[in-house]
Amino acid sequence: MPDIDWGSTLHLLSELGKGSLTTLSIFALTLLFSLPLGLLVSLGRMSRFKIISAIVKLYIRIMRGTPLILQIVFVYFVPYDLFPNAKLNFDRFLAVIIAFVLNYAAYFAEIYRGGIQSIPKGQYEASEVLGFTRVQTFFRIIFPQVIKRILPPISNEVITLVKDTALAQTIGIIELYKTASFAAESDFSTAPLFVAGLFYFVMNWIVEKILHLCEKKLDYYR
Repeated sequence: MPDIDWGSTLHLLSELGKGSLTTLSIFALTLLFSLPLGLLVSLGRMSRFKIISAIVKLYIRIMRGTPLILQIVFVYFVPYDLFPNAKLNFDRFLAVIIAFVLNYAAYFAEIYRGGIQSIPKGQYEASEVLGFTRVQTFFRIIFPQVIKRILPPISNEVITLVKDTALAQTIGIIELYKTASFAAESDFSTAPLFVAGLFYFVMNWIVEKILHLCEKKLDYYR
């Protein structure tokens, strides 16, 4: 049985831990900004003003119709290429967050829209009779039911987001997968990639458990 080099193992785990912190930062910041932005985009998508609705539809179509990896490269490089004298090139991490937020907001927007449009119109009419304003109706009556209905598809997107964070390496962000790749190349071993896989698995398991608890909390909306 070969001896385990505990020094190298601990160093590897330490480096992967640092990479996972970057991964978690991308994950958390993307959710923090894309979930509320997705709601605003969905409302724009359903707007009675055709110009607003058309612009939002185009944005959603572009975000969903092109690869996220291409969007990351676009956000980071294109502003500088278009305006070389304006120094508009973003910090790498900021560029990743902007690209992820814009991408996921488009997906969340369509999920929100499906949830909002699934609520019977009679509930709007009943709340109007009870004296609720449109804003009160939406946030007190409609939106809690929408959250209950859209939580499963939102959960799928959130789990996908954990894995998509690996795309940040495209512009040189040293996240979990990039760290594991460096270690695998330097050690001529696939073990770092296997350990990184375990990190992703654990993160997804935790996210799945949290979302499952959220679903149970909303069971009273049936």
